[in-house]
Amino acid sequence: MTYEIFAQTDQGRVRQNNEDAVAFDPQTGLCLLADGMGGYNAGEIASGMAVTFIKQELGSWLLQAGNRASARELRRTLETCVHNVNHSIFSAACSNPDYEGMGTTLVAGVFVEGRLVLGHVGDSRCYRLRGQAFQQITKDHSLLQEQIDAGLMTPEQALTSPYKNLITRALGVEDSVLIDINEYRVELGDVYLMCSDGLSDMVPDGILAAILHASGTLQQKALKLVHAANEGGGRDNISVLLVHATEDESRRGLLSRMLGK
Repeated sequence: MTYEIFAQTDQGRVRQNNEDAVAFDPQTGLCLLADGMGGYNAGEIASGMAVTFIKQELGSWLLQAGNRASARELRRTLETCVHNVNHSIFSAACSNPDYEGMGTTLVAGVFVEGRLVLGHVGDSRCYRLRGQAFQQITKDHSLLQEQIDAGLMTPEQALTSPYKNLITRALGVEDSVLIDINEYRVELGDVYLMCSDGLSDMVPDGILAAILHASGTLQQKALKLVHAANEGGGRDNISVLLVHATEDESRRGLLSRMLGK
């Protein structure tokens, strides 16, 4: 199995700057997306710090560990990277008045062989399209999600709630942070969508699924997703990162030669 990856970020139609950050490394299967917050462009600083630091530190570790790394080791290393960058962002926010209150969400995925180790903080999301089934596989760290979990609000009511963007966890706002990390089995043909709330707040899940179902390259689908968010209002920065699990072409060629095809 091999992974095709494409990322796209857009300022949207309302914001004056882009506080999202995305990065990926095809060699290690590392994918990162962050949505920053804070005045004086501090959100850009926080999301940029998170993505840059984790890509460098976790990416280096993955290159050394290779496919030999166990899920437990990967989880521990991801937790350590998040702890360290959280401390860095928090320290920067405390030492510079312009950065006061800055923070960022994070989705961090590592695709290794046939598995995905996925960590997240905040309300940036990861969805999975498997066959006809489209599913959100992260759970928002938000006041809204807590109200849904407590039975105080239905998912339908949540769509029009004024408290959509009140998150309960973010990197850099406290001296420690808890990241949720889960492992998933990846199947051939799966498509994974990581996104900031600039996409998920503007575009219903049904339309997201329809765009991913349609024919076209990952780049074409990413551009259609961004366009749909802007057509829906574009009230926030929009970032998408798409991953498609496909058959390894080198193995397919070897098997064809062995079978005389």
